[in-house]
Amino acid sequence: MPAYMIVTAKIADRDAFIAGYGAAAARLVAQFGGRYVLRAPGAELLEGGFGEGASMVISEWPDRAAARAFWSSPEYAEVKKLRDGIADCQVLLIEAHTIGS
Repeated sequence: MPAYMIVTAKIADRDAFIAGYGAAAARLVAQFGGRYVLRAPGAELLEGGFGEGASMVISEWPDRAAARAFWSSPEYAEVKKLRDGIADCQVLLIEAHTIGS
């Protein structure tokens, strides 16, 4: 069953984030079998305490195991360091269940 990784990111230096972390993470997402469904800045916070003006990224994965393999990989651990000090992120992982039948 497909899984989705949902990232809300408050980015202090967008150019540095995209050039460094964004480019490197995109290569790994593809390498590990994921694909981006959404990558966009300027989220409007309707409720809650995190996300006003943030960037949102949603990636789709074949299953939860594929997403976890990406997230837990040594390669991604190195790439994740590229966002240190320039982005505050919240990351969620969820499997998609069929709605109605």
